[in-house]
Amino acid sequence: MRDKWAIREEVWTALETARVVRGKSVHDKIPHFLGCEDAAALAAELPEWQAARAVKSNPDQAQRPLRRLALEQGKLLYMAVPRLKDERVFIELDPSRPEVEPAQASTISGAFKVGRPVYVAEMQPIDLVISGSVAVNRKGIRIGKGGGFADLEYGLAVAAGVVQPGTPVVSTVHPMQVLDEDLPWTQHDAPLDIVVTTEGVIRCDAGEDIPRPQGIYWEDLNERKICSIPLLVKLRQEINTPA
Repeated sequence: MRDKWAIREEVWTALETARVVRGKSVHDKIPHFLGCEDAAALAAELPEWQAARAVKSNPDQAQRPLRRLALEQGKLLYMAVPRLKDERVFIELDPSRPEVEPAQASTISGAFKVGRPVYVAEMQPIDLVISGSVAVNRKGIRIGKGGGFADLEYGLAVAAGVVQPGTPVVSTVHPMQVLDEDLPWTQHDAPLDIVVTTEGVIRCDAGEDIPRPQGIYWEDLNERKICSIPLLVKLRQEINTPA
């Protein structure tokens, strides 16, 4: 089985060569693929999407159309703070507030202007998780851009009880990002339930072999990563402080 970095590099290069992404380079990024608006429109037809009242999303450009649709359809949206740089690691966007205009609020800069930074414990229960991906397979294994932030967002939300084991996880990708091979997986990787491309919907079956993360796996984090994320520093202090 190939390692994650080899897979990432191959997918990034293939997407750029095929000219199906926006921007000069998508290396080290969640690819902003051509047709992400069409994939978002297909995702919005899912019964899981239509039933969702509160949605958690990554902040990347490829999933901006989904964030915009969520706000346009009156869903409460939580966008992760890029690189989790604040203890309040999510921005709450409430479409009932007049200043939360979907087209602008679905961008990173717009979200920071009109959204409310919140602690994980302040969040409403999440009905659906949107996750960006570099590569996926039909089993539901996802490979991100390598920073580990999506896994931490998910783990923090699970630990706080706002994401449950049955909360569906959806990713929108270009068809070239769907690989017909086994992909490497670790205990902190959250499997996908649904992958949506411009060509259709893939319902994944990770099965019992790929359990969902139960929270933060401290043993998988090095000191540099912990110290770069204020909330992790705070949580570790709380864990190590005698009651």
